[in-house]
Amino acid sequence: MSDMMNDEPLLRVSEITKLYGNRIGCQNVDFELWPGEVLAVVGESGSGKSTLLNCLSTRLEPTSGMIEYRMRDGVFRNLYKLTEAERRLLMRTDWGFVHQNPADGLRLAVSAGANVGERLMAVGQRHYGQIRDTATDWLERVEIAADRIDDNPRAFSGGMRQRLQIARNLVTHPRLIFMDEPTGGLDVSVQARLLDMLRRLVADLGLAVIIVTHDLAVARLLSHRIVVMRHGNVIETGLTDQVLDDPREPYTQLLVSSILQV
Repeated sequence: MSDMMNDEPLLRVSEITKLYGNRIGCQNVDFELWPGEVLAVVGESGSGKSTLLNCLSTRLEPTSGMIEYRMRDGVFRNLYKLTEAERRLLMRTDWGFVHQNPADGLRLAVSAGANVGERLMAVGQRHYGQIRDTATDWLERVEIAADRIDDNPRAFSGGMRQRLQIARNLVTHPRLIFMDEPTGGLDVSVQARLLDMLRRLVADLGLAVIIVTHDLAVARLLSHRIVVMRHGNVIETGLTDQVLDDPREPYTQLLVSSILQV
């Protein structure tokens, strides 16, 4: 199968720049993302990491540069030359997006099972029993009891909502997941449980992930490679442990030391 070919990157990012008038969101960002690789984008607030994530996920059109994605047929396509329908299909099938606030990625007016099943219906599944069985299986995979399938997400804790959002994203077996501060706002014990679950699922499913976080502990636990941003620029990149254990740039050294002093 073409989607199992790991000898080519899944995503190629070339000279991505986003300007807001005279202000730089991000500029001249280059990298490749490989199948099954987790890339963390780190930096302080205002560093440009969320702007970059929104450009990569086509939520924001860059001012210049190119982002190419390897489709399931093996052909690279420029994301900003896809039709709106092609882009929407990618978001429903090959991609997932995990928001910091689960309410942004869930439909709070429908049940937990419907949140997961809705994405299955979006890719053409119609058999109610099969959809419900798959939704039940995925709730259990994200550590939500099967008997909560008909409960409304409003009755869930913050950690449960985040796990439900993850199930909703992963149920269609995407190849690429975008995560925006997925543990932000959660208690430390809830964060630890969520991170353990995420690490297991990412490894089991062979997912490629781009995760934006200001938390270097999250980056270390989940990512293979790290990109450090400051004022919209990538200032350092490399293997996660290498960058965090022996940072080259003074700014990265400052970030790492500030964590160690906490």
